[in-house]
Amino acid sequence: MQTGAREEGGASAPPLLQLEKITKRFPGVVALDAVDFDLRAGEVHVLFGENGAGKSTLISLVAGAYKPTAGKIRMRGKEVELHSVHHARGLGISAVFQEFSLVPQLTIAENLFLGAEATRCGLLNKAELHRQATEILDRLGFPLRPRQRVERLSRAEQQMVEIAKAFRSDLSVLILDEPTASLTERETDRLFALVEQVKAEDVGVIYITHRMSEIQRIGDRITILRDGAYIDTVDAKTAEEGELVRLMTGRVIDEIFPRIEFNPGEEMLRIEDLSLVSGSVVEVSLHVRRGEIVGLAGLVGCGKSEVARGCFGLEEVAGGKVVFDGEEVTGRPPRQMMERGFFYNPPDRRAEGLMMIRSCRENISLPSLDLPAFSRGPFLRLGAEAAKAGALAEHLNLQPPLIEREVDHFSGGNQQKVLLAKCLTRDVKLYVFDEPTVGVDVGTRAAIYRFIGDLCEAGAAVLLISSDLPEILHLTNRTYVMYRGSLKAELSGAEINQETVLQHFFERQAA
Repeated sequence: MQTGAREEGGASAPPLLQLEKITKRFPGVVALDAVDFDLRAGEVHVLFGENGAGKSTLISLVAGAYKPTAGKIRMRGKEVELHSVHHARGLGISAVFQEFSLVPQLTIAENLFLGAEATRCGLLNKAELHRQATEILDRLGFPLRPRQRVERLSRAEQQMVEIAKAFRSDLSVLILDEPTASLTERETDRLFALVEQVKAEDVGVIYITHRMSEIQRIGDRITILRDGAYIDTVDAKTAEEGELVRLMTGRVIDEIFPRIEFNPGEEMLRIEDLSLVSGSVVEVSLHVRRGEIVGLAGLVGCGKSEVARGCFGLEEVAGGKVVFDGEEVTGRPPRQMMERGFFYNPPDRRAEGLMMIRSCRENISLPSLDLPAFSRGPFLRLGAEAAKAGALAEHLNLQPPLIEREVDHFSGGNQQKVLLAKCLTRDVKLYVFDEPTVGVDVGTRAAIYRFIGDLCEAGAAVLLISSDLPEILHLTNRTYVMYRGSLKAELSGAEINQETVLQHFFERQAA
């Protein structure tokens, strides 16, 4: 039924935005199939669905990045044809996509007004650009300086710049695609306050998230998509999590978090008083054993990722010692760490984890091309490579199972599966998963958790770095909590509960 998607705020007022029987085809793929959707002024309408359900395609159509194959788009009752992103912006439609579209070499101010720069006598008016950028950043409450270069910003700060870009002009429709994935709790609260502010100004908000708590906190209605088709539209305040998951996946997921049998054995990693040249980590000590999942928790920017990066050779060590499998490896480069059985999965799959314009097969085999299973002397064994990549794609349920397809053409959740497949191509003793479920749906999330649990039960050592508190609470048998580069606590067993962990997250901030 599609009556929910066609409801209007009043009998006489048409929706702010209305999509009628929208279809979008790509070569060999129907991304959207006759989908109906509407957005009212002053509401947050959540788009919900698995990775690959069509959410990103739908918002790309609304933002002017794609044109529909069939169907109609109406703004305030009048049919419109969106020719480009610039055209959509002119109509008051601004989008904040999950994947950043910033120019690293430019400043924040230059990125904010890229394509709409202030000029004087045909020349760039940098003073006016800086003034306008300062005004936007102050209004949003983001602690950024307009003259900072984007390449020197953290991922969370870059996310703020992306959000700020959407507020550079008058808004009618604001599209937010997983906007809190890289934000701290405080920054998320600020963003939600801004959402409430624009709602009061009759702006309609299309919001994509996989986090149930966010849906209930700011959502008004939820439209569920599955395999490019419309499923239902429900009230966000009364919708139950189990029913949403069933509508999203077409099946009941009994347990998102699996039961894991921990059997801690020999010590695999020991870090003693580790400090980094960057100052992001100061005298951190911890250890990880075979047969256990150790959590490293804390807010975004607390230094937890840098601990693993320092061990793996991606950050310069200033002091301390890293011992892996009984051997001191402090300062060894990533290649040597992988050869010893240490595998680090980064949080940003696009920037560090995958080659987006290469095939799944090439990405999966990349860490292991030096092994006899993939090469003979200077020559690749292409048949063996394809067979191994195909088997891993099947094991991780890659959809669609096309290993020769470029990674960039897959949904975010399936890109994450390719990233995970890479660590199964060689013998690994310690797996480090850094924010392994960023931007993935509930079904894929459950599969990733089971994948991590299976590795642990098979005897591997696992270090799980996460800003997602439920992951820490449900998957780890021991957890370390970090705050501003330092270790605050080591928790185990019943100590790993929400109250205790959060106390260490925020204790010093409240002081």
